[in-house]
Amino acid sequence: MARSGRQEHQLPPGRHGLSRSFVAQNQRERILTAVADVTSAASYPEMTVEDIIVTAGVSRRTFYEHFENKEQAFLAAYDEASARLLAAVRAAYESRQGFAERIGAGIEAFLFLLAADPPFARMCIVEVMAAGPEAVARRNAVMGGFAEMIEENARELAESPPSELTAETVVGGIYDVVYTRILRGEIRELPTLAPDLVQTTLVHYLGPDAASQL
Repeated sequence: MARSGRQEHQLPPGRHGLSRSFVAQNQRERILTAVADVTSAASYPEMTVEDIIVTAGVSRRTFYEHFENKEQAFLAAYDEASARLLAAVRAAYESRQGFAERIGAGIEAFLFLLAADPPFARMCIVEVMAAGPEAVARRNAVMGGFAEMIEENARELAESPPSELTAETVVGGIYDVVYTRILRGEIRELPTLAPDLVQTTLVHYLGPDAASQL
């Protein structure tokens, strides 16, 4: 259900002396944030442009100055959110040394970031699946980015690391587990999954004996 009333991030009405580019960027950011809020409260199929503009506190004209329709707004919101997520996970991953340590840091960052922002989590993991083939293609590209991160790390393990399919399988499995928990309303509990997901990933690459010793 859309929220009404002026929010803290909205610009004051009337003359404010702000540049047109600043105003446009502020409006766009409010629309993208509203997309996540609306899809968290309802679902992508139920979401309307009216819901978005009421929640964002912008006019219908302003919305259409930025986006052609709700699909384009959703795709833009997803692209921005998933890019931040991917960058944050990579930063956590690159802050550590060693395969196991990097895997652990990346998975933990992924889960904690989703748990910290439920609307963002639901949009990026659940509602993207209902937003059409273009949204699903972008979701698959993001998953490919996570898989490549794992594969980069795996190349350092041995002269003949596991197939690239292993990383795809690991990422797909993590997404499936997280998807299920979000549907159950357990977003805040996602970080508790980290130890088991890390251990499962290490087993795929190191084998059960070596993984159990870490």
